[in-house]
Amino acid sequence: MIKRLIVICIAIISSSVFAQQGTASPYSFYGIGSLKFKGTVENRSMGGIGVYMDSIHLNLRNPASYVGKNVDAYPYDGESRPVKFAVAGTTSNTTLKGNSGEAEGNSSTFDYIALSVPIGKFGFGFGLMPYTSVGYKLDDINDNDDIVNRFRGEGGVNRVFMGFGYQISNKLSAGVDINYNFGNIQNSAIEFAYTDPPENELVELQTREDSRSDLSGLNVNFGLAYRTRISNNLELSATATFAPGSKLSSDNARSISTIDVTATGTEIVLNTVEIDLDSQNLRNTDLTLPSRWSIGTGLGKPQSWFVGAEYTFQNTSNFSNPFYSNDISTFENASQFSLGGFYIPDFDAFTGYFKRVVYRAGINFANTGLVVKNESIKEFGISFGLGLPVGQRSRDPFSNLNLGLEIGKRGTTNNNLIQENFINFNVSLSLNSRWFRQKKYN
Repeated sequence: MIKRLIVICIAIISSSVFAQQGTASPYSFYGIGSLKFKGTVENRSMGGIGVYMDSIHLNLRNPASYVGKNVDAYPYDGESRPVKFAVAGTTSNTTLKGNSGEAEGNSSTFDYIALSVPIGKFGFGFGLMPYTSVGYKLDDINDNDDIVNRFRGEGGVNRVFMGFGYQISNKLSAGVDINYNFGNIQNSAIEFAYTDPPENELVELQTREDSRSDLSGLNVNFGLAYRTRISNNLELSATATFAPGSKLSSDNARSISTIDVTATGTEIVLNTVEIDLDSQNLRNTDLTLPSRWSIGTGLGKPQSWFVGAEYTFQNTSNFSNPFYSNDISTFENASQFSLGGFYIPDFDAFTGYFKRVVYRAGINFANTGLVVKNESIKEFGISFGLGLPVGQRSRDPFSNLNLGLEIGKRGTTNNNLIQENFINFNVSLSLNSRWFRQKKYN
């Protein structure tokens, strides 16, 4: 059963990972796109917290997790912790609400594929995930119901990461992720021309501006994790991460095309002229990825329940992209507060499947750091999730299928902006297996 699930997941991801449009948000026009959540479905289902760590689930929010749970080695008899593999995807439905009406957008996206290998006091992890995503289709309509401008965008930045963790003591572990970011962003804009009044008819040919940026660069993320028993039944957790500011290199191109827009909306290119960006010092530019830090703490009973909270701050006021500049948007510092946890009725139950199911829930409040028309773009979400045991209990007792549901909103309708009401459905497959097991009998 598990092997079939792996094949299905990898086949779906392989066909879409580099060609996906992972968002339908008009706010992905700004910066380098909408920032994707860095974490697993388990994290997302608990409001986005990354405080909880154990030996059988990946935690992509903190590289200190690669060594696994260092308080004890349950459920593997005090021997080697398991190798962990995870793969996930999300489908989203978004209602875009403005002062003049509503529209719907849908998207499906690959979230991550990752592997973690703990060996002794060390741990190693690597994988692939999207970092940002661009996907919007906007038409600007005037009071006469005539289209004035049309904006389109697609692309985003992907991230390949490799991380290392080390168990400093029985209670403290540290780690670092090294990330290589790469991808491209493509934007197009048409300003429609009309004949003079009173006819106000659309002229035969229009002008379209196309821009493209190919992005690449490295950055790192450091993490600490502390766990200790404060009683026989209670465990205290505390985590901290820090990612210093870094640079993305951007190779840019821009062109102007004369097009014929047919009655069905098809854009037929008649001729194209490349813009000389070298004379404007815009052929090659650098973008600043802002620094980011987070702290979290939580309390729980091992293999039973957990409640945690996390605060994240990002210095996005330092971000700038000279190739895509406009007069209506700026950036301020971003922040997020998350609260969540899980409950397991009886993780070791021999009868009653739903007693071993993990029930998760969470909530988060965020300031995205984007300011449009002097309005700070904020986000609120609640989440729920299930961790369903899969496979044969005797061979794969701790592999599971994770389902998550997020409901929330982003943005505002003030100053003729767009409010997004979204529903995200997340699914992941989390597998673990022991590769390094000491033989007890010859």
